[in-house]
Order: sequence, then C-alpha cells, then structure tokens
Amino acid sequence: MRSTVSGYSALSKAHKFSAAGLVTAAGAAALTFALVPQAQAADAHSVGVKTVSLSAQEFGVTQDADLAKAADAAAGQAQVKAAAAVKAEAKAKADRERASRSEARKPMKPAAKPAAKPAPAKPAAKPAPVKKAYADNLDGWINESLDILRAKGIPASYDGIKRNIMRESTGNPRAINDWDVNAVNGVPSKGLLQIIDPTFKAYHVEGTSWDIYNPVANITASCNYAADKYGSMDNVNSAY
Repeated sequence: MRSTVSGYSALSKAHKFSAAGLVTAAGAAALTFALVPQAQAADAHSVGVKTVSLSAQEFGVTQDADLAKAADAAAGQAQVKAAAAVKAEAKAKADRERASRSEARKPMKPAAKPAAKPAPAKPAAKPAPVKKAYADNLDGWINESLDILRAKGIPASYDGIKRNIMRESTGNPRAINDWDVNAVNGVPSKGLLQIIDPTFKAYHVEGTSWDIYNPVANITASCNYAADKYGSMDNVNSAY
C-alpha cells in the first residue's frame, strides 16, 4: 500500500534502492532527500533522484581519488626524501674517501734539520811582540847583545863583556888597531872588542848587522868566538 503526503510525490521503489545505495556508498552518511513538489513529480523522480544518485557516486569516487592522490603524493615525497638522503650520504662518503686519498698522497715533510753548530771561535790573534827599546850607548848595546846571545844559547855576562870592551877599545865602536901583528898582516882589529874581519865573518850571529863596526854585531860575534875558544867572554882577561 503506498501513502502520500499532500503536495509531495512518494519515492518509487527504485528511488529507495538508489538512496540506500547512496547511503552505503557515502560511508553511512546521513542523506536527506527533499521531496519534490507534486507539480514537478515526474521530472523530480527522474532528474532529482538521478542527480542525487550521481552526486553521491561522484562524492565517493572523488573522495577515494583524493585519498589515493594524497597517498601517492606522500609516497612520492618520501621516495624523494629517501633518494636525497641516499645521494647526500653517497656524496659525503665520496668526499671522505677523496679527502683520505688526497691526504695519503701528500709528500711527507722532511725532518727538521738540526740547528747548525756555531762555528768555533777563532783564537784571538797574538799581539805582535813589542820590540824592546835599547839606549843608543854602551849600556844599551851590551844589553841588546846579551838578549841575542841568550836566545842563541851563547854564554856571556854583562860584567864580562863590559870589562873586555873597556880594555880593548875604551868603549869606542870605531876603534881600530893599526900597529899589532894583525895590522902588519893586513887584517887590523876593529870595533868595541877588536875583532878582525875573518873572525867576525866566521862567528857572525844571524839577525845582526854584517857591519863589523856595528856595536851590537861586534859584541855578539866576539862573544860567540870567545865562547867557542874559551867557554865564555867572562873567561877572557887579555888579548884573545
């Protein structure tokens, strides 16, 4: 039995099934169907219900499509992020390996050279010996001759030299004997200690003058001769 409400047309059995299907397709959503006025019952039955039925179907399909798209988008983003992470890790690993190879190829630094030893200090140059000054008189001549004699190891003393000088020439370095036997033979005695030329040349002491009248050369050669013949000028007390 079909009941009706004034002004509205009742839904057919087919419409009820469509509405029920819409409810099910919408996931138990509460749908209220507005009843079409009876004046438009024929079109409402076919158009309104169809419209409601399509809207519900579209709603369900659209919802499912949106969910799928969202899931796909999320999955895609996850894949992109995962790929980016893998790529970043691979790049970091490659950088580490490249840095390690570069470090291994670096040449080893040579060991630091030991500090150079300072050059040994040169010994201070010995000062040049100061030449001893002697007075230009009999005392100075004897002292200078004595220093030379000592250096040569020839014995003599100041007193022995002066005593013989005073007897032979009285201290005159230019004295000459022109009357004794030597003078007769052409070789007169000369100088402070009256020595003849051949004897002076034979007993000349290196470092002194070759001038027989030179006071120091005359004393030194005469003392050298006396040391050879008498042991020392100190042992001479007369003509020799």
